Amino acid sequence: MAIDMTEVRQLFFEESFESLDTMEANLLDLDIGIVDTELINSIFRVAHSIKGGAGIFKFEQVVQFAHTAETLLDSLRTNQRWVTQETIDVLLQAVDILRMMLTRLKENISYNETDLQAIQEAQLSLETMLKVPQPIIVPTLSNIEATIVEAENTAPPASSLLTTSVVAPIVTENKTSPQIKGWRIVFKPHSDLLKTGNDPVNLFRELATLGRIEIQVNTEQLPPFVNLDPKQCYLSWTLTLYGDIPRTAIDEIFEWVEGDCYLEITALDALSSATTSSASDRGQSSDESSITTNDIEAVSVVQKTEPVIKLIDELEAVSSNLNQLPQADTNTSQAINLPNLDPEELEEFPIEKKKNRDNTRNASGNDNSIRVSIDKIDALINMVGELVITQSMLDQIGENFDPSKLTQLRDGLTQLERNTRELQESVMRIRMLPISYSFNRFPRLVHDLSVQLNKKVELKLSGENTELDKTVLEKMNDPLVHLVRNALDHGIESPAQRLELGKPETGILHLHAYHQSGNIIIQISDDGAGFDLKKIHQKAIKLGLIDPKETPTAEELYEFIFHPGLSTSDQINDVSGRGVGMDVVRRNIRMLGGSIDIRSEQNKGTIFTIRLPLTLAILDGQLVKVGQEIYILSLLSIIESLHINKKLVSSLAGQAEVYKLRDDYIPIVRLYSLFNIQTDITDLDKGLLVIVEGEGQKIGLFVDELLSQQQIVIKSLESNYKQVEGVSGATILGNGSVALIIDIAGLIRLFHQQTAFPRIRPRITQELMT
Repeated sequence: MAIDMTEVRQLFFEESFESLDTMEANLLDLDIGIVDTELINSIFRVAHSIKGGAGIFKFEQVVQFAHTAETLLDSLRTNQRWVTQETIDVLLQAVDILRMMLTRLKENISYNETDLQAIQEAQLSLETMLKVPQPIIVPTLSNIEATIVEAENTAPPASSLLTTSVVAPIVTENKTSPQIKGWRIVFKPHSDLLKTGNDPVNLFRELATLGRIEIQVNTEQLPPFVNLDPKQCYLSWTLTLYGDIPRTAIDEIFEWVEGDCYLEITALDALSSATTSSASDRGQSSDESSITTNDIEAVSVVQKTEPVIKLIDELEAVSSNLNQLPQADTNTSQAINLPNLDPEELEEFPIEKKKNRDNTRNASGNDNSIRVSIDKIDALINMVGELVITQSMLDQIGENFDPSKLTQLRDGLTQLERNTRELQESVMRIRMLPISYSFNRFPRLVHDLSVQLNKKVELKLSGENTELDKTVLEKMNDPLVHLVRNALDHGIESPAQRLELGKPETGILHLHAYHQSGNIIIQISDDGAGFDLKKIHQKAIKLGLIDPKETPTAEELYEFIFHPGLSTSDQINDVSGRGVGMDVVRRNIRMLGGSIDIRSEQNKGTIFTIRLPLTLAILDGQLVKVGQEIYILSLLSIIESLHINKKLVSSLAGQAEVYKLRDDYIPIVRLYSLFNIQTDITDLDKGLLVIVEGEGQKIGLFVDELLSQQQIVIKSLESNYKQVEGVSGATILGNGSVALIIDIAGLIRLFHQQTAFPRIRPRITQELMT
């Protein structure tokens, strides 16, 4: 029975997109003019893996494009060229193209004319870059060892598995050859060596602990890949071990394979004498012969080592793929044209995995993670929500009985509540993702925009491990992108302008996330120009938003930034300047139950502070009664509740009421009046005042009475009815009735719209940048 490749295909796309994210992050970490071999090898492996996976599914265009990118990376990896800004830009463009190609293939969408043109241009850029000559960095005897070790951790392109590299003549300044100590080892394993559990690579690593080692591999017996038997050994090696090393130390390493290989160990001084004699017969000096033998062979060994490393990588890839494929009732040999293999036998010969670079931006997670469909998680969360409702219903039923007769019921309900809370918290943690999933896109965005705008910008990220709900995270991507683009275009000045102002020519853009009082706080700050309040004032007058005679406060002027069509930019470009976006940013944030605030000081910088709920599914709520209606307030927004002392109530302009609470004056919002509800309790001294806070402002909600506190399952009001200002959602209570959840920030806005009460905002501090 053939293997169903649907799941394998889906896995290929998921891992490829994650690998491209890692590749992009690593490219941005490259330093100009420096060859970071470990980092380049990591990037190279991504291109190689994508090319190999695409080949399995016959994605020929992806294979061809990835191979070209791989070739350019190989030239960096093998020290044939320097890392330049142009090289990084071309490879970043290649990442974009690969991402686009894989997206089209995943969605079964054909390339359109624009796609094909972009692919062709990117392919041409890669090929042009490969043709640009650069000084070759010649390996020397002092760095051969490092090169060998690096090659061991690298997966070269499969297409060049059996190719032979041409070694160019090398001129060296060293004209003398000292007496060399060491050993020449010829190691030819028998074909069944791997079945004994021995791994030649482990032997080489042990030899490397004795001294510097050079390795040459003989691949003459290597069959075509389709005929390859992973349990057979086809290779042989010639090793040169340098140093004053006793023969017994080498014998101890190879005693484990004695009888399973042909082994020849010869001292280098004996070989040197033979080489000198041969050179004299040809009329050459021993010094010249030594230069040719050692220097050219030292470079050649790097080339000759590649086939064995490639083979190891291919075997690991096959082993990994076999482990991922279903084994029960599956004829693997028919599906992928490999010899009949027993997976259990293969597991007896594990291949040591190579250590990858520790990169915190790797979105693939760790070995303890699994892939779960978001639909399954949502279904589980819905079931937990129903459980919460059932628990609330049983709790209300229990209150109607005599507690003395129902002690066991009450104990059971208490245990059910505890278990429900633990289950709910566990399930919600499944949906929580670190904000790094969103932050990781910004190094590339900042890099591209800073080049486009001719600005120098340093991006700082902090709090990347702060977690929030996946839905919130996804819906925050676009607002964050817009705020970052605005900071780069409007906020941070050009290098020349910054120098004139006495600032470093490199601007700082800082993205910071942290938890605060049950909310997620995201701050986007820069040390740029800040907002020009005079310009905002003039724009607002021009758009007819305010009367020219008015003198609005700074806080009121900041509000105009979120008005559609208002932009502080004098020029319109493809980054920003049309006044479209900030209103959408705030609307999207408010739809998530969040808020956004601005602090700015001219020529000092700007901070956007976004407050978001941890989750959109369940909250701890306080039930309040107004007339015959029940509303729910988030416990996190409640500061205190109290009985009203009428002597502390004052009136402003005959419209708004305020309550003097210690040193604060709190606006009073009569919910029955705001929502047009009939109630018998209208006198302030007969009800309760609940002090709440939203968007940095405090108000007092006048309600009839406080009811119980309970967990609330949030249901979307907009998807079932429509969006209502001041209401963030609805829920089903234990008795089956529906209660509305109050949006405190929206309620404050609604209150200011219906009254002439001035907006009270926190004082703007002068210290903006920390």
